[in-house]
Amino acid sequence: MPNHLILASSSPRRQALLKQVNIPFSIRKPDVDESKITMSDPMERVKQLAELKSNVTPLLNKDEVILSADTVVSYDNEILEKPKDKVDALRMLSLLSGSTHEVFTGVTIRSADRKITFAEKTEVDFWPLSSSEMDRYIATGEPDDKAGSYGIQGAGAMFVKKINGDFYNVVGLPVSRVIRELREFSIET
Repeated sequence: MPNHLILASSSPRRQALLKQVNIPFSIRKPDVDESKITMSDPMERVKQLAELKSNVTPLLNKDEVILSADTVVSYDNEILEKPKDKVDALRMLSLLSGSTHEVFTGVTIRSADRKITFAEKTEVDFWPLSSSEMDRYIATGEPDDKAGSYGIQGAGAMFVKKINGDFYNVVGLPVSRVIRELREFSIET
């Protein structure tokens, strides 16, 4: 009998990605204090955050599989999470303008008898951005809940010159790898 996937996240982007590939799931939002993880290495940070989210999300029966994830943007050894305000969003977009940054997503998949954690990295090159285009973008509100202050799947796509790696990793979940790992937990598309 197939297992049932529980997405330990309220992220609309992660929900949309799982729906896009026809994986049925339920949502169980973790109650977690992310400030407990202070690691500065972005790859290790997202893995630890994904594990923390998984560990605080209860398995309610033996056929459940928990999927948790966390995404950060890193530029020049600085982790860029969600902006605190519009000034912070402008600071981040200014840093990313005309440069290459990395997006890391950590994923934990856990059942009653098994757990795996991994992270994916995608490099993103931005075009040089003018002050007016950054201001107009920030005014849309799109950067407010996005690591690095942009959404590649939304209007932020206009900033992207090229990417090297998994596009969906930048959106918030490396879908192709997640599907392959979920198969090991008896979850099929």
